[in-house]
Amino acid sequence: MNVVVCVKQIPDPADPGALDPTTKTLKRDGKLILDESDSYGVEMALQLVTAAGGGEVTLVSMAPNGEVSGLRTALAMGAAKAILVSDDALAGTDALGTAKVLAKAIERVEGADLVLTATESSDGYTGTVPEQIAGLLDLPSVTFAKQIEISGSTLKVQRQTEAGYDDVECPMPALVSVTAGVVEPRYPSFKGIMAAKSKPVDTLTVADLGLTGQVGWAGGGQEIVAIEEAPAREAGEVIEDDGSAFEKIVAYLDNLKVL
Repeated sequence: MNVVVCVKQIPDPADPGALDPTTKTLKRDGKLILDESDSYGVEMALQLVTAAGGGEVTLVSMAPNGEVSGLRTALAMGAAKAILVSDDALAGTDALGTAKVLAKAIERVEGADLVLTATESSDGYTGTVPEQIAGLLDLPSVTFAKQIEISGSTLKVQRQTEAGYDDVECPMPALVSVTAGVVEPRYPSFKGIMAAKSKPVDTLTVADLGLTGQVGWAGGGQEIVAIEEAPAREAGEVIEDDGSAFEKIVAYLDNLKVL
């Protein structure tokens, strides 16, 4: 059982975020950490490999400045190796561009039986990248997985819904997005941390993936023209109930065009 896990390295949420005044995007020039939402996918992958009796977990990530701190955390958990795509040309890449990069990197992993992702990243929240990757790789996709079981070449998933869960089956290889909290991610041991330092991380560029001109600001075809502070919350209107309060509330809502 060979599992690929897409992981994102993000600025530490404990530190105040800052925007680059030139690009108007989130600064990522410091140390990056493993996105907590991806730690669940790493843990589930490790458990699936153990249950299968063999195989390995490969990480795939995209980050600036050759950053590997978050990858080393996942490697310390037990992943075998990683592929990092890092290139100045990636700056400004949108969700579809990110999916193209990750899909090309995943194609380099031989014999991948399963691709796991989070449902969305903690600093992006688009929730579109997993489905885009599946589309680019022409893989069946199951979203919001709360439990995964492998039976031969068939993937059995409990898919989280508002009312409970659906039982879903599909052939492998496949891509599955994992919900947070479905497993308890292990803490890297000291032995694992030391071993992670020598585990291979293959660093690639946009040119290596054959995506020159298809990602970054040019590939995304978008521009952030302005960023403004959110307006301060204003004091609400207090309506005294003198027997006609409901009429005032209806008039207020009607004025807001919500009726």
